[in-house]
Amino acid sequence: MSIEIDQLSFTYSTSDTKVLDNISLSIPQGAFFGLVGPSGCGKTTLARCLNGLIPHFHPGTLEGSVKVHGLDTQEHPAHELAQKVGLVFQNPENQLIAPTVERELAFGPENLGVPRNEIRHRVETLIQQIHLEDIRDKAPYELSGGEQQRVAIAAVLALQPDILVLDEPTANLDPLSAFEVLELLAQLNRDMRLTILLIEHRLELVLPHIQELVVLAEGRILTKGPPSQVINKPTVAKVGVAVPPIIQLLKRIKHPNIRAATDLSVDQAVKTILQELRK
Repeated sequence: MSIEIDQLSFTYSTSDTKVLDNISLSIPQGAFFGLVGPSGCGKTTLARCLNGLIPHFHPGTLEGSVKVHGLDTQEHPAHELAQKVGLVFQNPENQLIAPTVERELAFGPENLGVPRNEIRHRVETLIQQIHLEDIRDKAPYELSGGEQQRVAIAAVLALQPDILVLDEPTANLDPLSAFEVLELLAQLNRDMRLTILLIEHRLELVLPHIQELVVLAEGRILTKGPPSQVINKPTVAKVGVAVPPIIQLLKRIKHPNIRAATDLSVDQAVKTILQELRK
């Protein structure tokens, strides 16, 4: 397994309330998982547990265990875990510090002492793979939000992690940029077999790509499983997870061959509806 979380609970040192309460979750290598839940349910805290920011930088009481590729996050330092788990934050500006995109991609490997020739190879490979050729010499502050998020993802990938955790990477993006970022993640999952855990609220863009959807509520796993099963459970909507409009539409259509399924993109769903209604 890429990620093994066993009976994980965590309470920040400034609070008496558990933010995470008895979380157990296994994510296999190469899987694409989605993580959703209402604000304050513990999604970001869980992400921080996966790369060692908790407990090494955010103090508190941690019970249970988190292992990434067999490494216990309590026993290994954050800089070592960063080479296993890459974390991309909601606001890419918080991660971009170098004067140019090219230097941004080189920054992480340089600080880990990666040989110069290997750094050049990684940077050139990622610039082509993430399609950053036209902006490689630009400063991050000159870029659009979508471009900044692609650079943030590429900078994390320069450390060559096996696992990518993203905390609402499209929250500040327009719909087209959000679509492009999520399509990029799906491509990385397919082509590089990256294990991806994506915290995201734009489910209409996410559901066609993920294999399993995990719903958090009040620090606990409310439910998890195939997206088509999870998203249609009444309890999911009740805790504040926004069901995509296309799923709501499919539920309301009274037709024997049309049902609420989430293995369809919006385009595929519309095509299916039109085909069935024309019969």
